[in-house]
Amino acid sequence: MKGRFDLVGIGMTSQRTRNRLVDRLREKGISDESVLAAVAAVPRHIFVDEALAHRAYEDTALPIGQGQTISQPFVVALMTQTLLDQPRDRVLEVGTGSGYQTAILATIGKLDRRVGKVFTVERLGALIDRARERLTAIGLRQVRFRHGDGYRGWPEEGPFDGILVTAAPRIVPEALLEQLAPGGRLVVPVGADTIQQLTVYDRTDRGIQQTTLDQVRFVPLVKGIQ
Repeated sequence: MKGRFDLVGIGMTSQRTRNRLVDRLREKGISDESVLAAVAAVPRHIFVDEALAHRAYEDTALPIGQGQTISQPFVVALMTQTLLDQPRDRVLEVGTGSGYQTAILATIGKLDRRVGKVFTVERLGALIDRARERLTAIGLRQVRFRHGDGYRGWPEEGPFDGILVTAAPRIVPEALLEQLAPGGRLVVPVGADTIQQLTVYDRTDRGIQQTTLDQVRFVPLVKGIQ
């Protein structure tokens, strides 16, 4: 399995290039050292097509096929940092995509245990198969994958202490709010257009509290499976 991927990288995919990305993220306001350590550790170049590997450590989104993208590293780091305002034992990711965000969450769990179990749901079967292969190649086997409709979440495994959504619904699915554990946090881009609002929902003893963080750009969250 590992022979299929250049996990170390050279030139524009080297550890030095990866570290420069970490420096840029720190300059842009990412302060969570666990998140930065995970960005430094995860070889983003294996999560994109080989032809785009030389661009893997640019702070930009890149196409991954099936009309989907691998998110901009700053947005990945921002969403992860926002989710992990405290340790989250059970985390659900909606929208596996390339598997890069999944790998960041699982790597944080491996490095300092601020993330426990990671569950990830993807509607496109071709993408989830590739993501599973990539995570296995880098030794992240504690992730549970599901080919399913992200709008439904993963009710059989809920509730979750954290939910992170990597595609944008017009309105937050009620099922995801219902699957938040007490004290749980949902981080999701919300909106119908090409630019959405990154929004946080916290389940408190007073009910769901909502906070809007920043404008972001994500592909839409689509119902059903394929």
